[in-house]
Amino acid sequence: MTFSLVVRDGARFGIVASSSSPAVFARVAHLRPGVGAATSQNITDPTLGTDLLDGLADHGDPRRALAGVTGAARNEKTVPYRQLTVLGRSGAGFAYSGEHTLGTHASATADGAVAAGNMLSGTHVPGVLIDAYAAATGELEERLLAALKAAVAAGGEEGPVRSAGLAVVADVGWRVTDLRVDWADAPQDRLGELLDVWLPQRDDYVTRGLDPATSPSYGVPGDDR
Repeated sequence: MTFSLVVRDGARFGIVASSSSPAVFARVAHLRPGVGAATSQNITDPTLGTDLLDGLADHGDPRRALAGVTGAARNEKTVPYRQLTVLGRSGAGFAYSGEHTLGTHASATADGAVAAGNMLSGTHVPGVLIDAYAAATGELEERLLAALKAAVAAGGEEGPVRSAGLAVVADVGWRVTDLRVDWADAPQDRLGELLDVWLPQRDDYVTRGLDPATSPSYGVPGDDR
């Protein structure tokens, strides 16, 4: 019901994901500036994403963080139903698909990237996500969106996707981009429309958060940015 891509771009981390279920991105995507990124999907338990990032924050080793979550006694009965990915500050990402992962499922990894999905049209989809991201140009958000659109065009899930989201963390303590389409036909296209509106303003919002007095639009009547 979900496929996702997690990437590292310098000091930034980004996630894009889509699903046939509503509002999935709010539960799937986990990012922490300066630490890493993770997804928890397939009958999702969002706490596992937090646990993965806590492990990365503690020791910086994504493989160890994943093993710590999947091997924890408290998760013994539930982790076989989960699909997890995790990416740290260096190296490749890692993925886990429990024995009860739904439908056709697969994962793919590369240096600075990991993709995974369940109830897929085919096992090729995670590889499409990674390859399309690597081939794309532009801002990180634009490359993530290009990967999502390529995966949908390559078959995506068994059924139509209905929700999608995209988030990026950089060198401040919040998500510099956090966009979601919680229920729509062709949510990847709606997400693209949101991104077209957001990207020209993204850096101004960071400036407002750090130093509002120097923000380009501070104090302009009618501008509530």
